[in-house]
Amino acid sequence: MIIRKKQWINAAFIIGILLILFTPVGFHAKVLIARLFSTNASEMQTRLQKTIESYEWQLVDANGTDFDFTTAKGKVVLLNFWATWCPPCVAEMPSLQALYNAYGSEVVFLFVTNDDPKKVAEFVRKKDYSLPVYFAKTDPPSLLSSKYLPTTYIIDRGGKLKVVQTGASDWNSEQTRKLLDELLRE
Repeated sequence: MIIRKKQWINAAFIIGILLILFTPVGFHAKVLIARLFSTNASEMQTRLQKTIESYEWQLVDANGTDFDFTTAKGKVVLLNFWATWCPPCVAEMPSLQALYNAYGSEVVFLFVTNDDPKKVAEFVRKKDYSLPVYFAKTDPPSLLSSKYLPTTYIIDRGGKLKVVQTGASDWNSEQTRKLLDELLRE
């Protein structure tokens, strides 16, 4: 039996798809693709900006320390829902870390996941991230719930949602920094 060129190409195509779907190689390829196609987050139109009515939400950090979201009221907040198994989430983490390094003392950063805490700790350690990771103890306010990962919110001091972004984004962009600077001056 002689294998023709077309059969080799088909076999290589099938093997490539299997690698992408079922191996760590595929996960890293998806992360790379998400980084390549990430967008800059943009401020929502004023008419679409809604205000959070309730800050009632209980979180716990990786060390077991409780965090009450009401303490974020009156502050500029960047809230990111993510998971270690989500390629777009992993793709945007370096830009979020850079933004956190620059604004961590002025903006309340919350990186919320419902992943296994041990997996999260290993991921953060392996990547050498210092992001403040939290796990939800109660459901978030209704305006801060999304079915998609990653979803990131930027909230102004008055509780108004200025950015609601789903999918991988370049958070360390000039556009995001300009928005945060403006919100911090208000």
